[in-house]
Parts: sequence; structure tokens; C-alpha cells
Amino acid sequence: MASRREQIQLSPAEIRDFLRASHTVILVSNGPGGYPHPMPMWFTVDDDGAVRMTTFRRSQKILNLRRDPRVSLLVESGHEYQELKGVVLYGEAELFDGPELLRDTLLRASGHEPPADPKALEAMNAVFAQQVPKRMGIRVRPRRIVSWDHAKLGGVY
Repeated sequence: MASRREQIQLSPAEIRDFLRASHTVILVSNGPGGYPHPMPMWFTVDDDGAVRMTTFRRSQKILNLRRDPRVSLLVESGHEYQELKGVVLYGEAELFDGPELLRDTLLRASGHEPPADPKALEAMNAVFAQQVPKRMGIRVRPRRIVSWDHAKLGGVY
């Protein structure tokens, strides 16, 4: 049977839309014993396709990434075979800790937009200001992307 890889691949626009509509990514780093270390993370996607997230500075993920920045990221959906859709991004993690970028990442990864009301924005920034010193940012610029959408097969498998 011929490969159907080309038929089920997502276009760059479909990948962007799928990632932006998703909330959780599985970040897979290389653990200390050589085993993959998969962890669910809230994330956001920049206009250039880079994926950003934050975690605690002392987390195992940060230790792993300092030792070996190579990662894969998985976002998937679907329950039935014909509904399966997903994207795997491969790249190297860049760590960042600037307070403005961390605040922006926390806000966007939580699914919120900055409130229009100045008092609400001030309150939100106060909450994030407490979290930022404890956090480290992770940015992944994909070097390779693999995607699939089984719905494109039209029910024929």
C-alpha cells in the first residue's frame, strides 16, 4: 500500500491554527537517566512559529534542558481514528528569564488577553510579578515539523 503521508499532512496555515487553538503541549526533554521526560505544558505560539512556555526555575525540565537542549513537542487531538490530528515539533530549547517576556508568556499561555481595565491589568501584573522570579521561560523554534490529520482521508483507511 502506498504511503498516505502527503495526504494527511497539515499545511503551514493549518499547523498555525491548530497550535493556536490548543492549550497543552507535551514537552519531551532528555532526562538524567537517558529516558525521555514527557511533561504537559501550557504554551503560546509567536507569529514566527516559536513556541513559548514557562516552568519553575528548579524543575527537572530546566535541569534537563541545561544539559541537553534538544526537545520534541507534541500537540494532538481526536478520539476515533478518523479524528486523529497532531503536530510534532523538533528543535532546541532556548531558556529565557526577562521579566516582561515571562509575564507575556504567562499571560498568553494561560489563555488570557491583557484586560482593558487599568485596575484589572494592575492586579493581574501584581499576581504575575510574584510568579516571575520563580520562573524560567522556554522557547522552541521548530527545526522540523511532522503533522497529520486523518480526517483528510475522507473515512477511507
